[in-house]
Amino acid sequence: MNKPKAGVLVLPGTNCDFDTLHVLKLAGFDAERVWHEERNLYKYSFIVIPGGFSYGDYLRPGAIAHLSPSIMELHEYTEKEYGFVMGICNGFQILTELGLLEGALLRNIHLRFLCMDQEVEIVRNDTPFTHKFNKGERISLPIAHFDGRYYIKDEEIEHIKPLVVLRYINNPNGSVWDIAGITNKKGNVLGLMPHPERNSEKILGTGKGMGFFTSILEEVKRHA
Repeated sequence: MNKPKAGVLVLPGTNCDFDTLHVLKLAGFDAERVWHEERNLYKYSFIVIPGGFSYGDYLRPGAIAHLSPSIMELHEYTEKEYGFVMGICNGFQILTELGLLEGALLRNIHLRFLCMDQEVEIVRNDTPFTHKFNKGERISLPIAHFDGRYYIKDEEIEHIKPLVVLRYINNPNGSVWDIAGITNKKGNVLGLMPHPERNSEKILGTGKGMGFFTSILEEVKRHA
């Protein structure tokens, strides 16, 4: 049986593309890097926007990247029945700029770049990306960001809570409601600030991050 194809979008300034590519292949995908000018995304069952500093984070993170051809194609790609997208760190920022995910990512409350392991809670395990976990399970994932503080207006917090997939245990950056990752209403787009690819092998820690990639692999195969 052919392996599902996954694409790792690469923009100028992306720096986590090879890490993500490696983990996708370990999980069981036929994965490849995709330059940001590519418009034909339909050969991929799963798209990942990895971490980094696209366009040097000029203006603000994701503000320029969301105008790249491949990124703009994601609106149509995610409208199809099974178009799955994950944005990690800078990828999360890009997805909010694109409007595929609600809210915004602002500068960390203490105005410091944070690079550490961070414990998070799996709030929802009923998504295509998290069904390999237990609800309420706590896992450790690395974070590495300067603009990782999730923000949404006070009057919209109750509206966003059902979309929250991950929450920080000890909020490191001042995110509203300790939010570390959210999905869209349809459930086929996930954005998260922690880096699951950096703890997807036991040599790097617990290997728990692999659960995100094996979850979506199983989901993609189910709809193949």
